[in-house]
Amino acid sequence: MEYKIETKKGYSPQFSYLVSQMDYARKTTLDSVRGLTPSELDFLPCEGANSIGALLLHMAAVEKGFQIELFDERRPNEQEMTEWGAAYSLGEDGRKNINGNPLEFYLTKLDEVRKKTFQEFSERNDEWLFESRLWDNQPSNHYFIWFHVFEDEINHRGQIRLIRRILSDKNNF
Repeated sequence: MEYKIETKKGYSPQFSYLVSQMDYARKTTLDSVRGLTPSELDFLPCEGANSIGALLLHMAAVEKGFQIELFDERRPNEQEMTEWGAAYSLGEDGRKNINGNPLEFYLTKLDEVRKKTFQEFSERNDEWLFESRLWDNQPSNHYFIWFHVFEDEINHRGQIRLIRRILSDKNNF
């Protein structure tokens, strides 16, 4: 992978820059979880924490939620809430329901969701990115909201790296 923000075939210029940044964020996330076992993915470093597996599924759930809101222009339905609700909200529901999965489960979910995002991006023009809208009761635009998707991923990747460090220290004692 080249570390460049540049135009990409199949995308308008601003979407190209967004895709470049999202690709880099995802690459570094995938690097941070390479080789983890189900028990490592389920490890909770302290009471009230989230596991690495839950954080990975949360990344996919956040992106899925914005797909529904921004591309489909609706709220999640009951089936989508059943599938993604625990991952979106995390907390106790996430700790109870997101565990026992191999790394490939999480990587597949991340990949499936991202493919849909990029397909939708390829069908839109730069003007769409700058359309004004309310988000979280604040003036915003589509560009900022999609920036937030990978910003959220970067924040959780930091948590993942910290949990891995705790796991490594725990395994060395």
